[in-house]
Amino acid sequence: MDLMKRVAMVLLMCVATSVATDVAHAQSAADVIPRPPELQPDVDFWIRVYSQITTNDGFLHDERDLTIVYETLRFAPNTQPKQRSAIVDEARKGYQAIIDRLLTNPPSSELTAEEKRVRELWGKAGNDRLRTAREGIRFQLGQADRFHAGLVRAGTWEAHIAQTLANLGLPPEIAALPHVESSFNPAVYSKVGAAGLWQFMRSTGRRYMRIDSAVDERMDPFRSTEAAAQLLAYNYRLLGTWPLALTAYNHGAAGMRRAATATGTTDFVRINRTHRSPSFGFASRNFYPSFLAALTIDQNPEKYFGPIERASELKFTEVVLPSYVPVRAIERALAVDRATLREFNPALLPTVWNGERLVPRGYRLRLPGNGKALTSEELAKRLPDSEQYVAQIESRSHRVKSGESLASVAKRYGIPARQLASLNGLPVDAGVKQGRTLRLPERMPALVSGAAVAAATAGASAGAGADVAEPGRVHVVRRGDSLSAIAARNGVSERELMRINGLRNPNYIFEGQRLVLVADGAAAEGTAAVGEAASAAVVAAAPREPAVVDAPVVAATDAAEVRDTPAVRESREDEAAVVASAQRASRAEPVSAREAEALGPALVTGGESVPSSVDAVDYSVASDNTIRVVAAETLGHYADWLGVSAARLRQINNLRGGQPVLLGNKLKLDLGKITAAQFEQKRRDYHYALQANFFGMHRILGTEIYVVRRGDSMWSISQRYARVPAWLLQQYNPDVNLGELRPGAQIVVPRVEIVAEASS
Repeated sequence: MDLMKRVAMVLLMCVATSVATDVAHAQSAADVIPRPPELQPDVDFWIRVYSQITTNDGFLHDERDLTIVYETLRFAPNTQPKQRSAIVDEARKGYQAIIDRLLTNPPSSELTAEEKRVRELWGKAGNDRLRTAREGIRFQLGQADRFHAGLVRAGTWEAHIAQTLANLGLPPEIAALPHVESSFNPAVYSKVGAAGLWQFMRSTGRRYMRIDSAVDERMDPFRSTEAAAQLLAYNYRLLGTWPLALTAYNHGAAGMRRAATATGTTDFVRINRTHRSPSFGFASRNFYPSFLAALTIDQNPEKYFGPIERASELKFTEVVLPSYVPVRAIERALAVDRATLREFNPALLPTVWNGERLVPRGYRLRLPGNGKALTSEELAKRLPDSEQYVAQIESRSHRVKSGESLASVAKRYGIPARQLASLNGLPVDAGVKQGRTLRLPERMPALVSGAAVAAATAGASAGAGADVAEPGRVHVVRRGDSLSAIAARNGVSERELMRINGLRNPNYIFEGQRLVLVADGAAAEGTAAVGEAASAAVVAAAPREPAVVDAPVVAATDAAEVRDTPAVRESREDEAAVVASAQRASRAEPVSAREAEALGPALVTGGESVPSSVDAVDYSVASDNTIRVVAAETLGHYADWLGVSAARLRQINNLRGGQPVLLGNKLKLDLGKITAAQFEQKRRDYHYALQANFFGMHRILGTEIYVVRRGDSMWSISQRYARVPAWLLQQYNPDVNLGELRPGAQIVVPRVEIVAEASS
C-alpha cells in the first residue's frame, strides 16, 4: 500500500511538473511571440477571413478599424471577376451614400433601418472619423479554401521547417508564416516577381540562395526555408522584437527601423496605430496580426476546419554534383526517370530540363527514398567522363556593328551563315540593322579529366572553403591584381583566362585565388576543371574591390564604376516592381481566387512580400544636409553624385588635401545642383548595384560573433574575414560605429560562401 502511495505521489509530481513546464513554455512563447490585447480585434478579423469565408465570399470593411464589417458579399462560383468588381463597387458606393447621409446629422427617427445599423456600427464616432471612414471602405476576399489547402500541403515540409528554425534558435511559431505568404504552395509567383513557399524577390533571394540561369532555389521549399530562417534571424538581430522582425519580412528592416525612429518606440501596437508612411500601408500594418491569426488556426486546425489529413513528409536523400552534368546523364547513371527528378528538384529551371543548361557542380541533387545517401565520389564514378564538364554552357551573342552583315558575323565566329540565320529566325539573305543583338550558338565547356574530377569532387564534398591543389602553371592572386594585368603578364588573353578558369565576371577575382595559366586550347581542356574548382573552392579570400585604400577606417572603395551586370539590372527591376506595388497597394483588392493569385499568393494582399532589399543602412540626408559616411563610399562618390568637385566638399567640411573620410563621421553636402532626394536615389542605386554584383557570386550561410580585441580596427577585422566586404559587415551591424571599435564589443559577422557560377 505504501508503495502504491509513493508511486501515485511520484506520478502526481510528474504531472504537476509537466503542467508547470507547459505553462512555462506557453508563457515563454507568449513573451517571444506576443499577442497584445489591443490587436485581438484585428487578429479575430483575420481568423474569420482565413476560416469562415472562401474565395467566393468577402468582407466589405473599414480599412483602419477591422471590427467594422459592413457586409459579407457572396458570389456565385461562376461569377466573372469583372462582374464581382461591379458588385463590390456598387456595395461600396451604397455605404458611402449612407455615410454621406449620416454626416448631415439627421434625427434618428428619419433614418432607415440600414442607416441605423451603420450608425450603430460606428457608435459615438464623430463626423471627422466618418469622413475618413467614407474613403476607407475596403473589400477583403475570403481565404478559407486556400488556407485549408495550405494546412494539408504543410505536412510535406513541416518537419524540415521545424528543424531549420530549431537549428537557428528561432521560435517554432514562425513555422506558420508560409500560411500567410503562399498557403504552403511552393510553385507560386507573385505579380511583382516574388516566388516560392516563402515568397522571395530575386535580389533578396540571392543573398542566401543560388539563383542563376540553371537554378532558382526560391522554388525549392527546403533551401528557401533555410534562407527565410536566415533573413528572419537577421531582422530580429536588427530590430530586437519578433513583431517588428516579422513585419520587416513584408516591409523591410530599414522600413521598420524608420518606423521605430519616427514613432520613438519599438512597441508594435503604437507603430501599427500611429505610424504614417506611404509605404506602410494596409498589408504592412496587418502582416503581424494576420500571422497571429494563421498561428492560432495552425495550432488548432480541427477547431476551425474539422479533421485535417496532412500530406505525408517527403522522404529523400541528397548527393552533391561533382561536376557540371546534363540531366540525361543523371537519368541514365541513377536509373531515375525525369518526372521523378523534376518532382524532387523544383529548383532546376526549364533550361536544365530542355538541355540548354547543365545541372551545376555543387548542386544538391535530391533523390527519392530515405536509405543510404550516394556520395559525390560514387556519383562521379557512375557518370561517364564524356558527360562531365568544368563549367556551365555559355550563352553567346553579338551586337551588330556598322557595315556588318549576317554573313560577316557568321564568318567571324566560324559558323555557317544558314545556322546563324536559323538561330535568329531570319532568312539567310536578310539584312541586319546596326545595334541588333544576334544569338550565337552556345559554347560547350571543356570536359573534366579524371584527375580533375577527383579534385572537383573533393572540393564539392568539403565545401567552398576547401583548398584544391592543381598541377601546371598557376598564378596566386595578390592584392591589387586585376585579371587584365595577370593576362598581359602571362601572355594570355583576358577572355581565354576567364574561359580556362570557368570565370563569369572579370571583376571578381580575389586574394589567394589560384588561376590556371594555359594559353593552349588542348592543354586547357585537361586543366580547366582544376582551375574552375580552385576558383569556386579557394581558401578564404575576399572578392576584389577596386582600389581598396590601405588605411584602418576609411570608406572601403574609391569612386570606381559599379558594373551594370544582369544581376544589377534584375535588382533594379525588383526595386521598381516593389515601388510600383507599394504605389498601388491601397487599390489591390482582388475579388476572386484567380485575381488573388495574379496579384500574389500572400493572403494579406495589397503590398509586396519579402522586400527587394534587406539593407538596413540609412542612406538618407539629414535635415541639416549632412550624411553619415558608410562603407564603400568616398569623397569622390559624393562629389560625383552631387555634381561638384571633391575640393568643394573638402572646403565645406574642413578636410585637408588627401585626408580620407572616416566611417561613421558626419559629412556636409553641397546640394546646390541636385535635391536631397536625388542624392539619396543615386546613393542607393550605387549600393544596390554593389550588392547585386556581390550576391551574383556569393551567398550568406550564417553568422558568427567576433569579440573586438585591443588593437583591432575595421581594417584588421576585414583581413580576418577576407570574404566579407566592409559594406556587408556594416549591414549586419548598422548601429555600430565601425570606425571606433572598442575592446569587448561584439560584431556580427556573416559567413560567406562563393557560388560556383555567376548569374547569367
